Amino acid sequence: MADPLVAQAGAVEFDEPSAPPKPPIPDAPPRPFGKLYAIGDIHLSFKGNREALQELAPKPNDGLILVGDVGESSEHLTIAFSRAKECFQTVFWTPGNHELYSLRAEEQAEGGSLKGEEKYLHSIEVARAFGVITPEDPYQFWWCEGKNGEAVPYLIAPIFTLYDYSFRPDHVKLEDAVAWAREENIEATDEYMLHPDPYPTREAWCEVLVNRTAARLTETVAHYGLGVKVVLAGHWPLRQDLVNLRLIPRFSIWCGTKQTEDWHRHFNAEVVVSGHLHIRRTDWRDDVRFEECSLGYPRQWKECQDKGMGINDFLREILPGPTYEGVDKAATIWRRFG
Repeated sequence: MADPLVAQAGAVEFDEPSAPPKPPIPDAPPRPFGKLYAIGDIHLSFKGNREALQELAPKPNDGLILVGDVGESSEHLTIAFSRAKECFQTVFWTPGNHELYSLRAEEQAEGGSLKGEEKYLHSIEVARAFGVITPEDPYQFWWCEGKNGEAVPYLIAPIFTLYDYSFRPDHVKLEDAVAWAREENIEATDEYMLHPDPYPTREAWCEVLVNRTAARLTETVAHYGLGVKVVLAGHWPLRQDLVNLRLIPRFSIWCGTKQTEDWHRHFNAEVVVSGHLHIRRTDWRDDVRFEECSLGYPRQWKECQDKGMGINDFLREILPGPTYEGVDKAATIWRRFG
């Protein structure tokens, strides 16, 4: 016997739902427009890097993207966010692998015993306490002056994607990837300190993050149209061909996911910002600029310090960006000194 309520409901005609209105692009702020900088991998567990951060120069009209690996603890995040907000009008942050580490009992600060997604969400809370914009917050617009003096909006998208061991040769199976790296005495600390909870594996967590981020970016680009350029800022490189680790090539399996290979085209990127490699470089793919912006461990930038350089020399200008007229965009620019 047919359900009478279902039959009655089927007889009712409904209006077609209207599409949600496209969210408007906000008005441009007063001129002059500020610059947007980026730096990653400041690793505040090292005293020398903590001291260097205190030398950060105030740029009250500008913005800063912290591209992950600020440190491992809530204390490190607090130091970084408080200093960055003292110096910059707007601060963005996206996590690296070090923020996700679960610390040993004797090292635990607030949040240190948390694992996986809980550790990430705790870091989000710390960032929001300082007004820092995270991958879980609405994307923000940044404005620059165009070639003809017009105000040009860019959408700043901090993203969190993790890795899935897919940056490996085709003949190496997923289940053999870590063993393959160990053959050359290479193994990331992540294997012991970065837990994927509640997901069964890191690659499973990566899959969730990539799908969620792609859906959000797809919706955003659809809303604003191709007239708005995007700055994608995440810790891990989006492309395997930008991972050039001559001394430890098999470390590549902890450096990203092939699922993001074409995101720069698909999501209308103007600039893609990353860290993680501790090898500063500028590249172009499909006329999109890729910037690796890491500072690194103190020993890795000691040569720069010996030349009188400090942390301010490592702030990479993302917008409006350096002038590259006449530069061969088929070649990598290696930025050893900032």
